[in-house]
Amino acid sequence: MTVIDRRRLLAAGGGIALAGALAACGSNTGRGGGGSGPALAQWYHQYGEPGTQQAVKRYAAAYKKADVSVQWRPGDYDRQTAAALLTDSGPDVFEVNGPLLEQIQGGQVADLTDLVAPVKDDFNQAVLAPKIWQDKIWGIPQATDTQLLYYRRSLLKDAGVQPPQSVDELVDAAKKLTTGKVKGLFLGNDGGAGVLGGTPLFAAGLSLITEDGRAGFDDPAAARVLAKMRQLYADGSLLLGAPTDWSDPAAFIQGLTAMQWSGLWALPQIKKALGDDFGVLPFPKDGAGGKPTVPVGAYASAVSARSKHRAAAKEFAKWLWIDRTDFQQDFALSYGFHIPARISLAKKARQLQQGAAADAVRFATEHGYAEPLLWNSADRNAYQDALSRIIKSGANPETELKSVLRTVNAELQRTKKK
Repeated sequence: MTVIDRRRLLAAGGGIALAGALAACGSNTGRGGGGSGPALAQWYHQYGEPGTQQAVKRYAAAYKKADVSVQWRPGDYDRQTAAALLTDSGPDVFEVNGPLLEQIQGGQVADLTDLVAPVKDDFNQAVLAPKIWQDKIWGIPQATDTQLLYYRRSLLKDAGVQPPQSVDELVDAAKKLTTGKVKGLFLGNDGGAGVLGGTPLFAAGLSLITEDGRAGFDDPAAARVLAKMRQLYADGSLLLGAPTDWSDPAAFIQGLTAMQWSGLWALPQIKKALGDDFGVLPFPKDGAGGKPTVPVGAYASAVSARSKHRAAAKEFAKWLWIDRTDFQQDFALSYGFHIPARISLAKKARQLQQGAAADAVRFATEHGYAEPLLWNSADRNAYQDALSRIIKSGANPETELKSVLRTVNAELQRTKKK
């Protein structure tokens, strides 16, 4: 996945544009050629990591019960897929993330509950939850991405600062770690307005949408925690104007900041540069009802309900994303740094068994949250704009959140009428 792909699927990253996305892999189409059964079209969005495209073609070629044609789709993948699913010439098997609810309600995706049910408990439950609607499973999570708080051990030790376990400690630590040449914390060049998303709300023990379908942040704790995000900005503790943004660990590696919020994908680069002089943490809890929080996300494999070979397409999806655990590990860890969506595979992966990588797996499993299925683009945009005004302009959090709640409640009512 490119950096921008990760931003799209992670709950905390909706609605921002990132500089320096990785180079594209190309858009040529490959046919599996290994099967003698029906011809199936499988679509992927355009990953940026070298080797990914070749890998998924190799997986398709290994399947013997169908002739699977892999299509690499550059550009606006969600828009392309939405249009294609309305026709008889769309994909049989395809990746999906954001528009899944619309596709479910439109009758465009097949129910995959029977495929996933035998291994349901082995999936990271946070990334599986947004693939479930009305107690049915509509997509199979492929690989998990997550964001973490990186901290420089030596800089914290020299300043007499412990790794922060609460938002209050994070604010204090960032201030103490800020010197003439080093800032305490990097949350992105916009002060965290783009990347944080719902993470502070979950850290305060809240949510975006509750399990019973209501807005999950109509609570004074929401305004309190967002005010602390503003405090970080107002204190001058945040690195702003770095050469690259939060998704790139360059500022952290170069010593421009003592702590940085970034993705799991940055860990190998940080490890290579800093050795053991770093650690990772979840976003710290806030308040008595708070909890450590880690945003996670995963593209899912779905099957078109309009497919002429729907049974064969479901069988292939099961083979690749449930049965072939070797391919699942390869996909997650050979062309980048992700966590397999299956808990058992994450535990067995050699690359994830020690140090900060093992901590990241544990945090994602124990503290992970994903953007809920009912949290749509209108909700995301309203919240994103409010968060930006709170952090950068000092807007009143209570007033801003009331406006967001109106949008969310209206969208929930609209969704329930479908």
